[in-house]
Amino acid sequence: MGDKMRQFGLVLSGAIVGVMLSLNFSAVANKETPEVAHPLPVEELRAFTEVFGRIKSDYVEPVGDKKLITEAINGMLTGLDPHSAYLDTDAFKELQIGTQGEFGGLGIEVSMEDGFVKVISPIEDTPAFRAGIKPGDLIIKLDDTAVKGLSLTDAIKRMRGKPDTPITLTVLRKGETKPLVFPIVRAIIKIQSVKSKLIEPGYGYIRITQFQEQTGENLVKAIDKLFKESAVPMKGLVLDLRNDPGGLLNGAVAVSAAFLQPDSLVVYTDGRTDDAKMKLKASPEFYLRDKRNDYLKRLPPEIKTVPMVTLVNGGSASASEIVAGALQDHKRSIVMGTQTFGKGSVQTILPLGNNTAIKLTTARYYTPDGQSIQAKGITPDILDEAAKDETERLREADLDGHLSNGKPGVKEEAKSETKSETEAAKAAPKPAAKIHKPENGEVKDKKQEPPAEFGSSGDLLLTQAMNYFKDGATAKNSANSAKIAN
Repeated sequence: MGDKMRQFGLVLSGAIVGVMLSLNFSAVANKETPEVAHPLPVEELRAFTEVFGRIKSDYVEPVGDKKLITEAINGMLTGLDPHSAYLDTDAFKELQIGTQGEFGGLGIEVSMEDGFVKVISPIEDTPAFRAGIKPGDLIIKLDDTAVKGLSLTDAIKRMRGKPDTPITLTVLRKGETKPLVFPIVRAIIKIQSVKSKLIEPGYGYIRITQFQEQTGENLVKAIDKLFKESAVPMKGLVLDLRNDPGGLLNGAVAVSAAFLQPDSLVVYTDGRTDDAKMKLKASPEFYLRDKRNDYLKRLPPEIKTVPMVTLVNGGSASASEIVAGALQDHKRSIVMGTQTFGKGSVQTILPLGNNTAIKLTTARYYTPDGQSIQAKGITPDILDEAAKDETERLREADLDGHLSNGKPGVKEEAKSETKSETEAAKAAPKPAAKIHKPENGEVKDKKQEPPAEFGSSGDLLLTQAMNYFKDGATAKNSANSAKIAN
């Protein structure tokens, strides 16, 4: 048996070394990097083949080669950072569907933390949002299945499903002594990327919920409508990026380019390869697939100068942070709200064939002034001190294995204390809401309070933005009056 194992290990080791050598030489040839290729770790590869062989021969149940190799690839990627991953056929398809703005499921952006699924942000007007799921919620059960032990891909598969089918999420929430239970009915998630309204004559409101393929064009339509509806010249525009989890990079460049002067630097990236070093500007080549149809040319020229306030919070991530950072650095907009999520890394989708791919972190994002977004986020010009819940929100710096900021001496956002399920339940203060206890020991609020609607009359941060516009206009008029009097 021992001789057979050794022979099997040598054959497998030779095969793996051969494949890795070919991949290594191919990568060097394609990238044309000046770095000298590192020798392959033969001892570690030998250990890998020994483990592979032991599982094949001694594991309690037979395991197929495909499953073992797939899990090994997945482990390599998930061990790097929270955003690198192996995408099997289903996951690759879901990624493509998600960027087009329509899919079946619950409507939440999630990440994996300590083996559980953590909610980054619920998407507006979706079943999860209406049910009362909040950022930072820790999902511990999907129906009767414990999340612990599932990969993030497997958990997402279970949450997605046919429309009108039910699923029950059991979550831990800071401030609750017992897990909360949320029965939710799946639906076709049609994300309306851009929403807009005229707050009052001369003041417009635009909300971007996610950056998709059509976001730039939809933004142009929204701006054109606002300018036509206003009976007076536009005096102020609020761009709301709160709870926007990001999306496509070209969508972020298009939105930034709508408000910035042509050829202004929007964002740049830096990584180890030449492909990872990019400078993206407010130019058609960086946001258009079809350069013959530049939809931004249809914008009214006043859009480049109308006073702006951009609203952000801890749920503003990735592409929304790029937009906020670009508008802030170019002094084009005041940024108001709370510190953003801090997801400032670039993931490149590398197809592997057979409709699978890997999502690999290849670079960091930097604002035009050279500030790294990663694990720090965008700091608002005006902080919303009334947002008490924001201090408890999950951020990039809280994720295990997160990529560092990349700039020496830059302090990342302080990590919030991560606790196990039992510790969180013991340490949490007693909830203020009245609850009842079902027989299984879990609790359910008698009435889940829906989140406050952004852009409504009760939106305090929007009210603060409007006050900023009007106070500024009052101060400017007073200054002009003083000049005339003198």
